[in-house]
Amino acid sequence: MTSDTAKAQHEPTRLRRAITGPLLFAFILGDVLGAGIYALMGVLSEKVGGMLWAPLLLALLLALLTAGSYAELVTKYPRAGGASVFAERAFHSPVVSFLVGFSMLAAGVTSAAGLAIAFAGDYLGTFFDLPTIPVAIVFLAIVAALNARGIRESLGANLVMTAIELSGLVIVIVVVGIFVGGGGGDTSRLTQAPEGTPVAMAVLAGAVIAYYSFVGFETSANMIEEVKDPRRTYPRALFGALFTAGAVYVLVGIASSVALPASELQESSGPLLSVVEAAGASIPSWLFSLIALIAVANGALLTMIMVSRLTYGMAEQNLLPSALGRVLPKRKTPWVAILTTTLVAMGLTLVGDLATLAETVVLLLLIVFLSVNVSVLVLRRDHVEHDHFRIWTVIPVLGIASCILLLTQQRPVVWLFGAILLAVGAVLYLLARWGRKRSEGTRAAHTTEDPTSETPKENHEHA
Repeated sequence: MTSDTAKAQHEPTRLRRAITGPLLFAFILGDVLGAGIYALMGVLSEKVGGMLWAPLLLALLLALLTAGSYAELVTKYPRAGGASVFAERAFHSPVVSFLVGFSMLAAGVTSAAGLAIAFAGDYLGTFFDLPTIPVAIVFLAIVAALNARGIRESLGANLVMTAIELSGLVIVIVVVGIFVGGGGGDTSRLTQAPEGTPVAMAVLAGAVIAYYSFVGFETSANMIEEVKDPRRTYPRALFGALFTAGAVYVLVGIASSVALPASELQESSGPLLSVVEAAGASIPSWLFSLIALIAVANGALLTMIMVSRLTYGMAEQNLLPSALGRVLPKRKTPWVAILTTTLVAMGLTLVGDLATLAETVVLLLLIVFLSVNVSVLVLRRDHVEHDHFRIWTVIPVLGIASCILLLTQQRPVVWLFGAILLAVGAVLYLLARWGRKRSEGTRAAHTTEDPTSETPKENHEHA
């Protein structure tokens, strides 16, 4: 370790540097694995037929480009977390910083809506026969109640949840492997593309959706102050987790295609459960469904906790209306932010189309990732005293190109959803500015009327 690296590691911080490489690896892997892969295999098969492995592999390569930019910025600014902060440093524009932050927020709410629909699908159908949309809404209400109560996630709990999520995917791979070993399945499907669509275009369209399964690594930027030796630990954990997730995803894609034809995968909202059943495994369907439900529920809860805290933080920074910063007196949780983001997620479940929601999440995050890749190049002029990870210049350039390429592949309806969400954000931003100016004007008037009066200090309770 160089003296510069040691200096960066021992910078004063109110947080304890207790996260080791393995713990950070597990956290990122758990975030990336999430629940998307449990729901999206059927949607992918509509785009690429039996070539499920191809868009997953392409999505991994595209995600690695932006991950390289995150590795440089996070280790360069170990006390600055999040794409909106990087954008503010690079562009010196509160509006740009807000749009990047709100894109992350909107992506989280949309993702939670998609996870709620996945929860209410065939996996829950193993236990109960209930309508999807009402169940998704009730599910989000329960998540909100848990969130408002003050759920505290620890790295130990994340290790357990990640192990459960990973076990379900390993079950799929092993079960189908045994199935193929016994003469079952059809490996010829691995090269079958949809009729009438060029293979390259089909794979690219699938990668737009598959990209959804790799997002989550960006949230690790917020933990850098708690990481031991961030210069070395963060890049290794980040790239290691992405490669591990990619390998698992590709194997799951191959297993799904071999076990079931694309037409049957498309008909199921619990495609991996259908794969396990098709392989004739002795594993009870209810057990696999339970694993999938835990993965989906955990993903939705973590997402809504992140979204509500991000909303609260933006309200505290006067980027959103101040009402969103209100907290429960005893629980110390941002109840207005929780309620608001939950209602929006409930409204998005009415779309009922998991593919559209997943693509909207990707669209919004592509805006964030585009900003990060540009920020890396702009901030190359900003030299810091400590040593940090530096990615080859060609990587963020390719990252910018990949984001633009994926943005051009989005359907008009997805752009419409994204535009509506960003328009809502713009209105909230203007309301926040209006409220701040009005508050400042009121204080100035009071000060003029009574010169001896002191400006009241604002006391904020933090969730």
